[in-house]
Amino acid sequence: MQTTQLYPLKEEMNLFTTTTSSSSSSSSKSNFNLFTSSQNINKHISKFPFIIPCKTTHLTLPPCYSQQKSSHNTKTEAVKNADVGIEEKEDSFNKDRLVVRRPVKELSDEEVGDVAGSGGGDGGVNSSGIIDATLNEFAKKMPMFEPERMESSSGEKPLTVNLDLALYKAKILTKNFRYQEAEEILEKCIDYWPEDGRPYVALGKVLSKQSKVAEARAIYAKGSQATQGENPYIWQCWAVLENKLGNIGKARELFDASTVADKGHIAAWHGWAVLELRQGNIKKARQLLAKGLKFCGGNEYIYQTLALLEAKANRYEQARNLFRQATKCNPKSCASWIAWSQMEMQQENNLAARQLFERAVQASPKNRFAWHVWGIFEANMGFIDKGKKLLKIGHAVNPRDPVLLQSLALLEYKYSTANLARKLFRRASEIDPRHQPVWIAWGWMEWKEGNLDTARELYERALSIDSTTESAARCLQAWGVLEQRVGNLSAARRLFRSSLNINSQSYITWMTWAQLEEDQGNSVRAEEIRNLYFQQRTEVVDDASWVMGFMDIIDPALDRIKQLLNLEKSSYKEPSEYSPGDNESTDDEASVSPYSGLYVGNDLESASGFDLDDFIRNKLNLDPDQLDVLLEKTSNPSVVRKVNYPRRRIFRPEDKTAATLA
Repeated sequence: MQTTQLYPLKEEMNLFTTTTSSSSSSSSKSNFNLFTSSQNINKHISKFPFIIPCKTTHLTLPPCYSQQKSSHNTKTEAVKNADVGIEEKEDSFNKDRLVVRRPVKELSDEEVGDVAGSGGGDGGVNSSGIIDATLNEFAKKMPMFEPERMESSSGEKPLTVNLDLALYKAKILTKNFRYQEAEEILEKCIDYWPEDGRPYVALGKVLSKQSKVAEARAIYAKGSQATQGENPYIWQCWAVLENKLGNIGKARELFDASTVADKGHIAAWHGWAVLELRQGNIKKARQLLAKGLKFCGGNEYIYQTLALLEAKANRYEQARNLFRQATKCNPKSCASWIAWSQMEMQQENNLAARQLFERAVQASPKNRFAWHVWGIFEANMGFIDKGKKLLKIGHAVNPRDPVLLQSLALLEYKYSTANLARKLFRRASEIDPRHQPVWIAWGWMEWKEGNLDTARELYERALSIDSTTESAARCLQAWGVLEQRVGNLSAARRLFRSSLNINSQSYITWMTWAQLEEDQGNSVRAEEIRNLYFQQRTEVVDDASWVMGFMDIIDPALDRIKQLLNLEKSSYKEPSEYSPGDNESTDDEASVSPYSGLYVGNDLESASGFDLDDFIRNKLNLDPDQLDVLLEKTSNPSVVRKVNYPRRRIFRPEDKTAATLA
């Protein structure tokens, strides 16, 4: 038997072996006899799309050797075959590396032909054998991956940390009334980070401040879709917007969506409860506040609202307990201290009210509401100079607030001169031209001074801002009284009617109109007006039965809340008698509790131990003797004095909820 063997042409090719039998060559029909001639082999090899490395220009079959040769010749030939195989492997590797087509570069037909010519020798394989023409044309039309282009496009998106910086910058711009620049920054944030809900919330608030209601609503809708409805802050801000516009039903739906997105979002529960309170749904509001405590735990705003409800129902001991719990949850909550002080002020616990006002300004030295309410309280108690001083301090730390200047102008008009008051009114109107109470108070002063035409112009200016608000109703009522005093009764009646169309629950407006008719001898008409008021008024009756059902809603595990609320006990303990809980330290209790003897005594002349001058000098860097000078320096509203405050920590976890609810 004779064996004929072909040497390997490439690693990827199989060995073709043809076995020929001398006795049965005609009967054997093996498939290997297709390659017994060099012509058939060349014809078959030309169909492969890659280049076959070869030592010779023309492929020829190696000579056949008989098995009867000597073993020496056989070994010598094996060594030669091994050398040839190694050389062929090296050529195959080098030539294959040259032929590889890089993805970032597309070869033309000429370049393909050159590469084929260099790899195939002297025309052993033509260019059509490298790649099919149709496949080449198809490859040209396919999009190719280009790393440089992808890197340049991805490099345009900033890092995630830039989102926080951009939001902070937009906040500062909004605070300085540079709304257009803030909008541009926030729109870029939405383009770069469409899945983050914070830019939508910030942009919606900026648009709302500019009375761009439709744009703000569209931003909130876009944000809720981008976040797939899972961001409770967007739903809550949208609900607040609809509530301000009077869309109560829509606001309820949005508050509900916010609580569904996150049951632990305390701002949604509180905002929804406040909405129900304004609608007179006391029971529903209490249920929402209770759910807020259940899902979110203790919160100063929840306790504060519950305390105000208790105070409204004349349950003052329980209200004090709730206020105390609110201040324990967040000793820096200025709103809780102010609300507590106002309740004590209504109960004529003036010394306690003053001490609570002191705690309020210590909790938040820059809070404009604390300085404003405290200043009005001192003025009402007869301490006019101290009231003015407090208002001036508030204006020094809040030079862009028109309310402080408005109250200061009224005090100056009552206890000083009208010219100084007029100067302060003008300055307040320049700070915020859209603040209606400033124009109304200014118009009232001009009416008292006998400048009727000026007063009418100021009233008209206030109504031109917005004729549907509560301030507009008060403006119409004041204007009606003006026309009544000068004898324009028909105009006065129209103004009273317009005021009641805005706020039908105004007792003063109804009784003023009835008195007008009574003075004109229309007793029957006056009685009809009084009857109309009692028929259409909405009387809210607070049921005390909520006390039994309130604790049933709260999770039974929160026994500590039940103990702190202490709703079953009617006796009231002084703050000094309260002892801290088992898990609370005495130092924390002492730092949170009000001063001992807070509710004892009513002598405002006695010293409370709080040095106001030393406080503003150390905490606010203000000179008490230079307050009038600072007031004159801020006569130009475009120039805002920069006060250097002591350095403080930027991040305070205890203020996070308060910032959310603000």
